Amino acid sequence: MGVNARRMRRLLRGLLPAAHGAGPLLQRDYWAVIQGCRLTPPEVATLVASRFWEFAPEDLVAFRRVDDTTEPLEVGDELEVWIRMSGTVRVRVVHRDRNSLTLATLIGHPEAGRITFGAYRNDYGDVIFHIRSRARAGSSLRYLGFLTAGDPMQTNTWTEFVNRVALTAGDGVLGYIHADTRKIAGAVDGPRAMLSPTFIAEGE
Repeated sequence: MGVNARRMRRLLRGLLPAAHGAGPLLQRDYWAVIQGCRLTPPEVATLVASRFWEFAPEDLVAFRRVDDTTEPLEVGDELEVWIRMSGTVRVRVVHRDRNSLTLATLIGHPEAGRITFGAYRNDYGDVIFHIRSRARAGSSLRYLGFLTAGDPMQTNTWTEFVNRVALTAGDGVLGYIHADTRKIAGAVDGPRAMLSPTFIAEGE
């Protein structure tokens, strides 16, 4: 078995892909233009990888690096996540490039899927920070809570994350934070899809 195959097996070990979850596959998008952004899109991505735990609203969710280091997050790193009403679970970094970072859920998480945090420019040259998750309930037992409490909690968590990144990288959000949820029809994401981002953040 080659090095890449062994690395892939390590990354896949313990993941909870959407295909192993329950209920509809939901794609949730949260994004905003950063007003007066002082960083390039790759620099915003590095900021998020370096200070990820600082941008989440602590009353809803708290992140802690498992290895307790202060280095930027890289592929293979894991975060311990405290989620209100769900307890403590873990996620793993499964993809990182110049403009984005992707986390995937591990077994025991209330959701099955992955989430990407990325930055890019629009047609006017403004920097956009964008979060997109693709997930289902982690199990049939969690399905009802995923649909009822999951949506508002996700929205509150990730819109605040976007807001805090915008305030750190620039002068806050220009206008408002866009939030959208839609069901994805057809085949759900399997294990190999878990190692790819939920969207491609291009440029620079």
